[in-house]
Amino acid sequence: MLLIDSEKKDRFMAETALRVIGGKPLYGDIQVQRAKNAILAMIAASIVVEEGETVLRMVPDIEDVERAFELLRAVGARVDHDKLTSTVRIDATNITSGLLPEAITSRFRGSVLFLAPLQIRLGYVELPGSGGCDIGTRKIDFHHRGFARLGANVQYFEDGRTIIDLEGRRFRGTMLYLDYPSHTGTENLMLAAALADGQTILENASVEPEVVDFGNFLNAMGADIRGLGTNTLFINGVDRLQAIEYTPMPDRLVTGTMMMAAAISGGDVTIHDIEPSHLRIVIAKLEQMGVDIIVDGESIRVRRSRLQRLNPINIQTHPYPGFPTDLQPCIAALSTLADGTSYIRERIFENRYDYVDALLQMGADILISQSNVCIINGVRELRPARISADNIRSGAAVLLASLATNGESIIDNIYQIDRGYESIEDRLAQLGADVSRIHTELRPLPAL
Repeated sequence: MLLIDSEKKDRFMAETALRVIGGKPLYGDIQVQRAKNAILAMIAASIVVEEGETVLRMVPDIEDVERAFELLRAVGARVDHDKLTSTVRIDATNITSGLLPEAITSRFRGSVLFLAPLQIRLGYVELPGSGGCDIGTRKIDFHHRGFARLGANVQYFEDGRTIIDLEGRRFRGTMLYLDYPSHTGTENLMLAAALADGQTILENASVEPEVVDFGNFLNAMGADIRGLGTNTLFINGVDRLQAIEYTPMPDRLVTGTMMMAAAISGGDVTIHDIEPSHLRIVIAKLEQMGVDIIVDGESIRVRRSRLQRLNPINIQTHPYPGFPTDLQPCIAALSTLADGTSYIRERIFENRYDYVDALLQMGADILISQSNVCIINGVRELRPARISADNIRSGAAVLLASLATNGESIIDNIYQIDRGYESIEDRLAQLGADVSRIHTELRPLPAL
């Protein structure tokens, strides 16, 4: 551990990392957090409520949620997050600004979800840029085209800014079609149409469970959205939405990650209060790999002996109900220990293989073919290493790989993991893993 005198310490900040001592099977029962990808849309939608408090229950304490709260405060909302009860209260009565600060949006892809509600409340929104995981092309121009068809005026500037004006602060119902069933695109346009004049038909909408949950949230607020869970939504505009209390769905991606943690470590883990039907493809693929899975109501039990070699697997990512791109890095980590060759085809984000270098450092045998297929030749064991989390899901992948080693690994840049996973070290430690948060190198504080 690095020691410096107190005077110098004031001018430095410590980096935080995860220390993982692998080789321990996992046993026990856990519950997972609520779904980030539903909650972020709900937080943004609270802006349209002109009176009262929107109350969200069981909100995880993760970095992407904190960025969403920062954006709410930047545009004039009041936010109270009681971390002891995981309850959030949002009062958007005094929304004053449609400018989304770049210092926040550059770190937070979910900032695009603020476009529709700010147009509804103020008649305009200015977006300098959006951040998040660098996993490939994630254009948002189809959001803009949808707003334009709903009656907004979209202006692009040479400095990268986009300003969207909505004359009269009222969208007009129309026919919309998404070239790709994006969940953020569906959520943005669904909210805009919910408060438009007339009916909107949205074709090729996302059917992801988080989108359905967000639609149920809007309907509870007074919206009239029909067809949730199908590719065609019929949305009849209403005059206003009201403040409600709501508990979002469980996070299927965190659930899938914990299932694979049990599989890669060995042991016997039961995950409670979830929706197994959201993970049918994941369950099927893990069973093909030889993992024993028992579904019992709202629980999933995952069992595997560490002495048992995993079977190789073929995976192709696809929008829901296909295999989720967000769990592709995790099952790749699992495949590194299979008895044979696995083939993974990423069809959504071209940079989703950014975890490969870290797994190679840990002794994996991986090749990316010219046709962009990830070919994984299973090895008998992985070795501990010092690696970095490049984004939320690749961070989860290297964490899983670290659990399977026999030794100490250090994972840097865990801000990325913290963006999507609440206190992941505590959840794993609850199951018997040796994972802790440590301070490593000290670096100068940024200049004010």
